[in-house]
Formats: sequence, C-alpha cells, structure tokens
Amino acid sequence: MCSAAILGAAPAAASVAPVTTAELIGVEATFVVDEPPRASTLALWSPDGKVVGADDELVVVLAAGRRVRRRTVAVRSVPIGAAVDALVALAADAPVTASVRAWAAAARVAVELVARGRLLPSITADGDDAWRLGPFDPDDLWRQHQLAAALPAEAYATLADPGPPLRVPSPGVSARRFGDAVADAVVRTAAAPLAGGGEAFAAGRASRVDVAGEWLASVGGDAPRTTVTLRLEPPADDEADDTDRATDDPGPADEPDPAEDRFTAGLVLQSAEDPSLAVTAAELWDAPDAVLTRFDDAEDTLLLTLRRAARVWPPVGRLLDAARPERLVLADREVDDLLGPVADDLAGAGLSVQWPAELLKPLELRPRISTPRPEAVAGAGLSADALLSWQARLDGVELTEDELAQLAEAKRAVVRLRGRWVRADPARLARLRDRRRLGAGAALGVALGGTLAIDGETVDAEVEGPLAELGDRLRALDGGHERAEPPGLAAELRPYQRRGLAWLAEMADLGLGGVLADDMGLGKTLQVLALHLDRHAERESPRRATLVVCPTTLVANWEREARRFAPDVPVRRYHGSGRSLDDLAGDELVVTTYGVVRRDASLAEVGWGLVVADEAQAVKNPHSRGAKALRNVAADARFALTGTPVENQLIDLWAICDWTTPGLLGPLERFRRDVAIPVERRRDPDASAWLATLVRPFVLRRRKSDPTIVPDLPPKTETDRVVDLTAEQATLYRAVVDDALERIRATDGIERRGLVLALLTALKQICNHPAHHLGQDGPLPGRSAKLDATVDLLEITSGEGDAALVFTQYVEMGRLLERRLAAAGLRVGFLHGGLSSARRQELVDRFQAGGLDVFVLSLKAGGTGLNLTRATHVVHYDRWWNPAVEDQASDRAWRIGQDRPVQVHRLICEGTVEDRIATLLTSKRELADRVVGGGEGWVSELTDDELADLVALSDGDGDGDGAAERVEPAGSGSGG
Repeated sequence: MCSAAILGAAPAAASVAPVTTAELIGVEATFVVDEPPRASTLALWSPDGKVVGADDELVVVLAAGRRVRRRTVAVRSVPIGAAVDALVALAADAPVTASVRAWAAAARVAVELVARGRLLPSITADGDDAWRLGPFDPDDLWRQHQLAAALPAEAYATLADPGPPLRVPSPGVSARRFGDAVADAVVRTAAAPLAGGGEAFAAGRASRVDVAGEWLASVGGDAPRTTVTLRLEPPADDEADDTDRATDDPGPADEPDPAEDRFTAGLVLQSAEDPSLAVTAAELWDAPDAVLTRFDDAEDTLLLTLRRAARVWPPVGRLLDAARPERLVLADREVDDLLGPVADDLAGAGLSVQWPAELLKPLELRPRISTPRPEAVAGAGLSADALLSWQARLDGVELTEDELAQLAEAKRAVVRLRGRWVRADPARLARLRDRRRLGAGAALGVALGGTLAIDGETVDAEVEGPLAELGDRLRALDGGHERAEPPGLAAELRPYQRRGLAWLAEMADLGLGGVLADDMGLGKTLQVLALHLDRHAERESPRRATLVVCPTTLVANWEREARRFAPDVPVRRYHGSGRSLDDLAGDELVVTTYGVVRRDASLAEVGWGLVVADEAQAVKNPHSRGAKALRNVAADARFALTGTPVENQLIDLWAICDWTTPGLLGPLERFRRDVAIPVERRRDPDASAWLATLVRPFVLRRRKSDPTIVPDLPPKTETDRVVDLTAEQATLYRAVVDDALERIRATDGIERRGLVLALLTALKQICNHPAHHLGQDGPLPGRSAKLDATVDLLEITSGEGDAALVFTQYVEMGRLLERRLAAAGLRVGFLHGGLSSARRQELVDRFQAGGLDVFVLSLKAGGTGLNLTRATHVVHYDRWWNPAVEDQASDRAWRIGQDRPVQVHRLICEGTVEDRIATLLTSKRELADRVVGGGEGWVSELTDDELADLVALSDGDGDGDGAAERVEPAGSGSGG
C-alpha cells in the first residue's frame, strides 16, 4: 500500500525529489528527530563513506566489539515525507540493510494507523501545529514495542552533541517519534489552504496555534504512560444456565440491577512502558506505593479516557458517576454493542474492549452444497441447479436441532452452550434458515475450489453427494489417457491427439464442455472431427448434430478437412443466402460463421449435440452481439477452440469459460474484482491458485514445446488455409478471365503463351489483393479475404510468442503486406532483391535476435540460403506452383538447429485457379513433381477449353479433394 496513493504526497518533501527503492539499497538509514515532527529526516549513509548526494555530516554511535565508539559520517538528509513511499513499497526480499528494513516496517505500521484514523492534533514546544499518532489500543502498543526492540543501533544511535557523555535516543522514543513524523507528513497537502481551509494541520509549513494550546497539549502531547481496557466477564456458572431470565432492558438505564444474570465489564490499567504490568481499577486504589509509582498518571488518564469514551458510548457515563469507577454492569443490548462496531469506536477513544478468549468459543457456520436428486449430475453435469443450505458446528461437532433453536431464540449476544459461551450473532444465525438454489456452474466451481462467495463474503463450503463425486472426477482428469481412433476416421492420430480425444469425449459425456487450447497446428480440428465420430459410433440412443461456428475465412477449411478425415459424415455449409436447416440429420456436421449466428435466430431453435466455437477469442467480449447470440445456442456440450485462451487479459478467459461452462467463474464484475485485478496487477498467489484450480479440468492446454508432443525432432505440419474472395475480388476476377480468354482464343504461338502467363499473373494478383492488381497503395483492410486472414493468423502467432516468415512472389505485394502488418501493430521487416547484402544481413540478424515478429520475404530473394530457425510458422501468401521451390522456402525455418515444430500455411482462394492447382499438387504430388516442376509454364500448353476450366471462378461448393493438413515426420523431407 502506497501512502501517497491513500493520503496524498507529503508536502514536507515538496522541494525534494522522492527517494526511490533503488536508492535505499546498500545504505544505512538513521532517524534524526526534529520539530515539528514532519521536519524530521532520515540520514542515509554508507559504511565505506560513499553516499550519492551527501549534503551533511552526522555523528553516529556504533558498537565495536565490546566497546562503543563515535563515528562522523557523510550523509544525505532526506525529509521523512520524501522517503515514506519508498519505505512502504520496499519488497520483503530487497537487499537492504537492517536499519532500512526496520524503518520500512515502522513506516507501514504508521501509514496503517493513519489510515485507521489514529491521529491526534498537538502543539510543539514552539507553539506550532503537529499531528501525532494515537490513541493506541493494546495491539498497537505491542507492535510499537516490537518495532523498538527490533531497531538496530544504526537506525537511531546519533548524537546531537558529540561531547561526553555519550547520550543517544532510546529505541522506544525513536520508534514513537518516527511514527509521529510519518503521521505529520503524509496527511498534509500544499493545496489545503486553497481549498478553503486554514493552513494549520493541513499545509506543510509551520502554523502557530496558540489558541487552544492548552487543550492541544493535553490531547496530543507525549503518549500516556498508562492505557485503559474494558475487560468483559460473563455471569458466574451457577447463574449462567438460566438464559431465559435475561431481558433486553435491565430497568432504569442508569441503575442496572447487578443481582440479575448479567455480563460485567471491569476497568484494567496497563503500563505502556511495561505491558506485562496490569492491575484492575479496584486493585489500583489500594495498591502499594511501588505499584503506584508505575502508574503515576493513572487517575488523570483514566478520567480523560472515560470522558472521551462516554461521548462515543453513553453507558460509560455510569462509571464517571461512581466515586471509584471499577466495574460496569451491562444490559443485554449493551453486550451486543460491545461485540459490534462500538468496540472499534471505543478503541479510537483510547478505551479498548477485551473479551477473555477462553470464554468465547467461535461458532462455525459453513454452507453446504448438494444436489436435490442423486441423478441430477449423472451424465449431465450442468443439467440441474444445486441446493445451498447451512450447517453450524461447535468444536467441530454439528449442532443439534434443539441447540440451533436455543441459539435462534437467544435474547443476548452470547449464549451458554455445551459448557462454552458462544456468540449468537443474529445476522449470521439468520443464514441457518437460508435455503436457496445455486446455479449448476457456480456449484461446480465450489466443488472444485472449496469456497463460495455469498453476500459479499468468501467462505469455505462443503459439497456432498454426486456433486462432490463429480468434482473428484474432474480433478482426476489430467489429459493423460488415450482413446483409440473412432470408426470412420481417415487418419492416424498422434498420441497427444488421442489424449485430446479422450478428454473431449469424457467432458462431453459429463455434459460440461471445455476449452481445447492447443497451439496452432496441433490438430484441434482433427480432434473435434474424431469426437463427432466417436459420439455417433455404436450408440443405442441417437446423437444430435454438431454445429461448428468459425470465422468466415475458416468455413472452407472445416468443410474440406471434414470431407478428408471423416468422409462418411454429412457436412452442411450454413452460410450465404441459400442456407437452410431443413431435414437436418442427427449425424450431420453443420459449419457456420459468427456473423450468421449473430443474425440468424433459427440456429438457437435447434437442439445440438455439440456446439464448437473455433478461434473462440473472436467472442472474448462477453457484451458483444456475437457472444450474446452464441450463448442462446443450446447444446449437450460446448467446446471452444483457441490457441490463445488469454489473449490480452483474464477477462478473455472468463468470457470463453462462461460460455462453455456458465457460472463456473462467477459473475463478471466479481471475477474482475476478486481474481483478474489481484492476479494481473498484484500477482496475488492465492487468487492465481484459486483460478488454476477451477479452470484446470476445463482447459486442455498443450504447446508445441511440450515434451509429450514432440519427443523427437520437430515435425513439419502443412496446412492449406482456404479463403473466399471478396465481392470486389470476384468481380475483377470474372472480368479479367472473360476478357483474356476471348483474346487468347484469337491468338497462337508465342503471343498466346504470353497472354496466358499474363492472365495467370493477373488472377494471382487479384487473389492477393485488388490493390496489387490495380497498382494502388490502398486502402488495404476489408478488400482481400486472403490478406485479412493472414493478418488474423499472424496476430495469433505473435500473441503466442512465435515468429513467422511470409513468402510472396511479388515485391509489390510484399510492400503491401509490410504496411498492413505494421498497421496491425506487428514488428515487421521486408527482405527483397533490391536490398544490399549488408541490409539483408542486418534484417536477418534482427529477426533471429527477436527484433521482428514477422519477416516478409520475396520468394526469389529469401527462398534459399538463409537460416531463420527462430520462425515456427511459414506462410506462403501466393503459390509458386513448384513444390520444390516452396519446400526450399519452408526449410528456411525447418532445418538443422530448429528445435520446435514448424507450421507451414498455404493461402488459397477458394474456387479460383489457385484452388484447382492446389488440388492437383496435393492429390497427385508425384505427378506434380514431374509435370509441373517447371513452375507455371505448363499452363500455356493447355487447350482453350482446358485453360477455361482451370481459371473459371466456381461457386465455391468445396468439391475439391485436396488435403487440408499433412504432417511430415521429423527429417522426412517434403515428400507426400
């Protein structure tokens, strides 16, 4: 806690720069008392005589073996107000001297007392205004003694007069004066007079307060040598059993009947100098002289304390009416007062309240969470709410119904029960009759975390029955066991993918869902397809359809991967104007977009078996229309797929988990207050541990660097990322094709060959970006689905801490990529043939050193001869249509020295010439290596009809059979 943040910066140090924590390292700190207290200073000095900014000298008294010697040291004098913040903020493990650490502890105590309002106005010997700490309760005094006992000599042993005899301040006086100096400094502000108040007790400079000086001296002078406590005592045991005799009113308020069954409060006086010396007021009046000398101010202190206390709590006035105040007989309502805020108010007036610990036994109230029916969690963890009730325990044993009734009917604040005095707090006891429903997600959170936030309080809770068993089952999930590939899956899963399938299947069977947070390229899509097949394999009861919601750029990828890896699964693309859900089969896979979910309410009318949100960070804002619409889509289980479950802040994780498992992390505002802020700003270990406990069963996170995923040399995974054309791209594409084919049909020979190659170049440029084809500088966003998908991809890779290479054939497109990626906040460089060799090497070194997130390279300049092993992602923005050339470019990252998996992404516009050639290169790799190994020249040898079929823009019905993903084993090269 920073004092300036709470109480305002100290004006006493207005002309002095605040000390930093770094300046406190390696120096001693000696406190030098001055008046007014805020003028006191810390003298910083070094045993070797070297201290930065030395401006004075100080005589310190230090022990040298058995002898004491004086030493004059150069010091830097720092006003207390300029040092408080650094002292309070000093870390517990900071490498500082014992004197600095001691004053840091004292500063924290002083700031806490000021924050609690333990301040007294006082007057200095010169008649100036000053604040001092006080009044103190016994705990405060105990801490003052502990601080004084811990002070090393370097912290206070200084001489105002270097002559003999050597006299130094006592540690007790030094600790007390230091606290006064902190109090007098931090509560002031130079702006106070401007705000309409006077300068006294507000401004930093001294102000004369001669008026009321006598009163100020009595209130805020030196701390009294005696403290007063009100010690409560219960009725005698032989009277205590008849608890019903007590009434709320003892009769006349000024004369309670002491004969009744009453609590009493006796006055106890304690020596401030020797806390172990304490006497009751009754004993004090007849005490021997030896004791009275230790309490020479007792009578004055007692009367002043009682007068102040009577203003706070009128029943104390009955003590003032007694000739010898000793004991106060309490009415029941007065006992209630002393168990509540009144006790703090009295302590602030100098009269502390003490309950003998052995007479009050705490009553433990704990919430109990259970399910109304045993079957409520069987196979569907979130299908029913839970029941919240309360239990009361004393000495670890649950109270009986009769005992609970006795507590509930009690007429006083404490009740005799099982031979103990138990506090019968009506507000807490009211909870015993509280029965309420608790959301299933919240109940599950209690089962995992063990605590419940209720009525603004976080309490331990017990979970019983099937809900407790479900919590145990979830805690046992570690993603360690595997599940075999289901029938119908046309792929062999890697071990970690079989473990992912097992986790997905178990969570789905429980009806809970979760977050599959594998790194990009680890096959999240494949695992979901395997889950769909697994849920529909050999089931007695039919399953319901699966809905996949993804960004528009991934719709084609999902459709193609489903048709490749699950060829028997009916796939329906629910996108575009002609979309329909008519005749939806139970085993279908429906792929749609976040935009369609936001606009089309009919999706919420279908009962889905699974709903899968791909790239789920797209709905990280829980207040967005898309996120709200997605919540309305009901399913047996919900899964989120994302490589970045926490993209920017913990609220991202809350939004995703609250969709997959509603209520698990509680309401958003409470999560923000109790978890997100403590973890993100203060790195609170308790909040972090609580969050990890709750989300661990629901988030399966695997990274490419995990040894269980890449036990050998890193694999290379190749993925075709298929995107649509924008309306502008499609219009340009058709116009260019129609014009070029007409001219090509009218020519032959070299001229025809040139026209064909020009057509291919134009079409590839249009697929890249309309601005590329039209020779424009922009605008860039929103005009090319390929560019937008690339930006999205690279933002994700950068967010995961990965670096990427982007290859393009065209320098012009490289410049557009560089501009667009830089505008997205990525650190990007561009290497092309127009650069000098020195500049190329500079860019390579900068990338390898971590200075760039993305390295854009022209294929000719950067495709060979470079070692760029920092990259774990390679993006081929436009295809060279020569597999060997592409493999050489990809191998800039996937080569000797690379110790992490490499993901290769090939961008393809659906339904275009890119799409058809990609299908050829994938499905007929051997033929492609032989036939199209020379690049694009082979296209010119096609007939007019063949060429028209190749370049025509199709409707994008996804009928290609090209592989969407291929995993290369380590060291296997680029073969199929």
